[in-house]
Amino acid sequence: MGKWDQWDESAVKVRPNKKGSRPRTKETPDYPDAEVGRVVQVDRGRFTVSMGLEADGSERVVTAVRAKALRRTPVVPGDLVALVGDTSGADGTLARLVRIEERTSLLRRSADDTDDAERVIVANADQLLIVVAAADPEPRTGFIDRALVASYEAGIQPLLLITKADLATDPQDPAGLVSHYAELDLPTVISGFSATEETSAPQGSESAPEVALSADAIARLRGLLAGHVTALIGHSGVGKSTMVNALTGADRAVGGVNAVTGRGRHTSSSAVALNLEPRGDLHEETARRSWVIDTPGVRSFGLAHVDPDDVVAAFEDLAPGTAECEPGCAHQSPAGGCALDAYVDSGAAGEHGPARLASLRKLLASVTGSEDDFGHKQLGMTPPA
Repeated sequence: MGKWDQWDESAVKVRPNKKGSRPRTKETPDYPDAEVGRVVQVDRGRFTVSMGLEADGSERVVTAVRAKALRRTPVVPGDLVALVGDTSGADGTLARLVRIEERTSLLRRSADDTDDAERVIVANADQLLIVVAAADPEPRTGFIDRALVASYEAGIQPLLLITKADLATDPQDPAGLVSHYAELDLPTVISGFSATEETSAPQGSESAPEVALSADAIARLRGLLAGHVTALIGHSGVGKSTMVNALTGADRAVGGVNAVTGRGRHTSSSAVALNLEPRGDLHEETARRSWVIDTPGVRSFGLAHVDPDDVVAAFEDLAPGTAECEPGCAHQSPAGGCALDAYVDSGAAGEHGPARLASLRKLLASVTGSEDDFGHKQLGMTPPA
């Protein structure tokens, strides 16, 4: 008998794995007892989540960190998320975010039209309020068109708010914006910035005295936003935060316009979801479901994630004219088989059809990378006043 014959496999000792001795499972827990809330703010890896109203009417707000399994998944304001752990909301407590509920919509943008990296701005919004000023800073229809394309791609209803109408030559059609978009299904609210007893939410500005949104505009906005989750976008200095403060009673920082550059100063540094307070004749339950998400002012709105066909479809006053285009038409000129010129010349797209067609072609050229004569970051023309 050899010296090793007395040993068999049962005598073998295996050193434990340093990373754990239990086998890894592909099954992930479903956390049936997790509580669901809405993300209202994201700040350096910490997520502020609203868990709804308590019996005494106060809002329970919980701070959470993301579970390791979600570390590569973006979590943004508007997301509905599941939390476990300490969800009491008491000072010093921290819950764990373990699941993102299915999203109904995603509003996205890229840095420019050639940047493949997308940035998710807001989740689960069903409305997009595009805020522009009639002047100071000057409005740009190119920016509005880009926002309309993004809302169409996300399946979100767009709305337009025009502020500072009292600075325009025609307050009923500030900067020609109302007539420019007359052919679209685009609900539009016009607000003057006048410091009167009927206004609220003062805003300071370097180039104008203390100003505020008109009471009529606030009342109409409250009706349009009730029962919806509405994201706000616009350049800095157009009055987004002023409007949010007037609607919600919040205290978002507001700022003016740089007198040298004509651009607004950034005052909101992060997106924040705010619950509309029950006021007036709004039913309390409806108001609880009404959210506005204020986003930081943007300088550019890239559409690298949008297919050119979706860009065309977003121009609903022009899209019917593409039915006569040749297959594979790039919609750049009649020489390429585009029928949009004839459609616009017939008056089917309205008085501003030529300007709308020019804006469409500029966007298409930028998105498809065929733009040679102007930079990607130009946001569009200013309509005639």
